[in-house]
Amino acid sequence: MKKTELKKFKELLEHRKEDIIKQAGHVGEPLYSLKEEELFDEVDLASTESDQSMSIRLKDRERTLLKKINKVLQKIEDGEYGICEKCGEEISVKRLEARPVTDLCIRCKEEQERVERSYADE
Repeated sequence: MKKTELKKFKELLEHRKEDIIKQAGHVGEPLYSLKEEELFDEVDLASTESDQSMSIRLKDRERTLLKKINKVLQKIEDGEYGICEKCGEEISVKRLEARPVTDLCIRCKEEQERVERSYADE
């Protein structure tokens, strides 16, 4: 991969990382911080709990994505970015543009999905 492409991916991932960190503080507040008068009835409470559950799932996804971004940034530093972890082949730039945090080439990813579907069908 060209140095200019690596630099582009590194900048993209660093910006995405910054965005996730900034947003992390804005996704929902803990349920226990709500005042009793804000929970008017059971419907309000159920709605609030649903919102909190969604907020927790979003934070979990962000945390997972942040881990992937950090892993990829380290791979860039180590000169290993864009190499499929399964077969060792180079991952296409088009695939990396579509999913910069991927660690599998399209062929290996499709194979992984076929295996996962076969287990789901059982």
